[in-house]
Amino acid sequence: MDPKFTEVSQLFQRFKAAFLRSDFDTCTTFLSQLKVSLTQFRSLPPLFEDTPSAIRELNLARDIYEHAVVLSVKTEDQDAFERDFFQLKPYYTDAGNRLPPSPQEYPILGLNLLRLLVQNRIAEFHTELELLSPTALENSCIKHAVELEQSFMEGAYNRVLSARQTVPHETYVYFMDLLAKTVRDEIAGCSEKAYDYLSINDVREILLFSSERELLEYIKEEHSEWEIKNKIVYFQKAKESAPCKEIPSLHLINQTLSYARELERIV
Repeated sequence: MDPKFTEVSQLFQRFKAAFLRSDFDTCTTFLSQLKVSLTQFRSLPPLFEDTPSAIRELNLARDIYEHAVVLSVKTEDQDAFERDFFQLKPYYTDAGNRLPPSPQEYPILGLNLLRLLVQNRIAEFHTELELLSPTALENSCIKHAVELEQSFMEGAYNRVLSARQTVPHETYVYFMDLLAKTVRDEIAGCSEKAYDYLSINDVREILLFSSERELLEYIKEEHSEWEIKNKIVYFQKAKESAPCKEIPSLHLINQTLSYARELERIV
C-alpha cells in the first residue's frame, strides 16, 4: 500500500478518535494537517488523475471532508462550514459516478440548505435546490429544509419552531436554534411596533415559548429595553428609544421635478 495513503489514513483515525471524545481543538489541528496531506494525491479535485489508487483516495478524501463539515457544526463555525462544504461538493458531483453513494450525502446537502435559509440567502437556496436530483428531493433531509423554507416564506412561524422537534439528523439542531432565534426576533420586532403593551402570557404565546421562564430569559438577553410590571410587558420604551428619521419631503419634491424637466429635454 502507498505509504502516503497509509500515513493519511492513520492520521484520520486519530482525528476520528478525538472527534468521538469531543476534543474539537485537537480535531481542528488534525484537520489542517489532513487537508495539507490530501494535496499530495493527484487523483483528487481539481486534477482527477486516473491513478491506480484513485478510488481509494477519493473515498478517503470524501470521508475526511464530510467529517470536516460536521466538525464545523459542532464548533458552530459557519465560515468553516461553507469552506468545507464547497471542498466536499465535487466528491458528490464530479466524482459521484466513480464512488459508491455516501450515507452522509443527503444529510449534509440538507444541512447546507438549512444554513442558506438561516442566513436568508434564499436565491442561493433555490439554486442549490435546482441542482438536486429527483431522488434527492424525495429524501427526508432535503424535504425537511424545503418545508421549512415554505413555512418561513408563508409566515407560518409556529411550524418553523415546532420543526425542531422532528429534525431528521442531530446535526440540524444548531441551525434550527439559529432559525428559531431569527423567527422570534422578527415576531418581537413586529409586536413592539404594533402594541404599546401586552400581558406576559400573550407575549409568551406570540413568541411561541413553552414557559414564562424561557420568555424572561429571552427578554433579558435580547430586549432589555422592554419593561415588565405587574405581569405586563411594556414596549413603549423601545419605541421611544428608536430614532425617528424626518422625511425630507420638500427636497424629494424638488428632486422629482428636476428629473421631470430633464426627461422633457431628452424627449
